[in-house]
Amino acid sequence: MNIDNTEEYNDPILYDQENDHYRTELPLLLKWVSKKQGPIIDLACGTGRITIPMAKSGHELVGVDVHKGMLDEAKQKSMDLNLPIRWVEQDCTKLDLDIKSPLIFSVGNSFQHFLTIEEQDAFLASVHKHFEMDGVFIFGTRFPTGDELLQPSTEEYWKSYTDSETGHTADEYTISNYDSLKQIQHYTTIRKYKNTDGEIVDEVSTNISLRYVFPKEMERILSGSGFEIVHLYGDWNESSITNASHEMIYVCRKKR
Repeated sequence: MNIDNTEEYNDPILYDQENDHYRTELPLLLKWVSKKQGPIIDLACGTGRITIPMAKSGHELVGVDVHKGMLDEAKQKSMDLNLPIRWVEQDCTKLDLDIKSPLIFSVGNSFQHFLTIEEQDAFLASVHKHFEMDGVFIFGTRFPTGDELLQPSTEEYWKSYTDSETGHTADEYTISNYDSLKQIQHYTTIRKYKNTDGEIVDEVSTNISLRYVFPKEMERILSGSGFEIVHLYGDWNESSITNASHEMIYVCRKKR
């Protein structure tokens, strides 16, 4: 992951406020980890949104991320809960841990942060290198449907929430521009903070770029990197993938 493409994560407290309640991935991951023994690796773990609840379930976890600020927040949260999670600041395309794992996972559509074929290949090579022979790799990415890719390039309302620190209402808007040649969506997120009178008192914009991969393309990428697909789902609830799906959830293992 390019550290220059992490502006959206420069405020870990805000990230948690907007995302920490989201746990959709957890049941599927816990189902697979229940069959495994040994250290479980969470790649691009962020502030530990999934790492920490998995550790709470009694599993040995290693969280890896390139973003120091996100990791610092993860460390503090796990210390407050007295959870013995190992946190590692590393680029996931150059992973160099002293362990092999029976289960490696990456959530939050993190695969989309690898913007080139070379970065994707390096990431998957890192995963492959740290696998046990019967290891499983689970990850998700957005399904590149027409609706997903061809979002408006004008400012569009997305969602609202209440800032827990200031009490202000935050309205979020997005602007999207898709580069078809590179398969990269360039997003701008605009957060408009309003006081109790509904007046805008602050406005903050962040940018991020995400690469989309099509299903048949992903088959080729995974096969070329030494993986076989065990399951492909349309969401983390293990639904069958269809043309109407919004996600692609992959359960993979080393080619035999």
